Amino acid sequence: MAFAEQATVEGCPVTYKLGENTKKYTLRDNGFMETNSGNFQLIRPLDATPQSKQGFKLKITVSQDVSQLKMSVTTANGMKAMNIFKSDNHKMNQEKFYFLMDGMIDRGCFEKVEA
Repeated sequence: MAFAEQATVEGCPVTYKLGENTKKYTLRDNGFMETNSGNFQLIRPLDATPQSKQGFKLKITVSQDVSQLKMSVTTANGMKAMNIFKSDNHKMNQEKFYFLMDGMIDRGCFEKVEA
């Protein structure tokens, strides 16, 4: 998956972009870690219990120049992208995804893209 100015996870009807005032320190303050290649990455579990190592994970990567991003929901080991929006079986995971993204929007990291 390549970096883009706008991104969403598989099956999600909402598209996101980086906030206008997002800087490297904004990302660090919100839990993003700098990777060896200089990009910024955030990985958050989408389970009811954060201690569980079994469920899906939200993975967001921002380019090192803070201009583009990519995002996905993966299996617990991070190897396979999953679509949590294809059935109501993952309703709790969907709600957790929206909760995490709304928190990032409130803190100025991301913005919703109007369709």
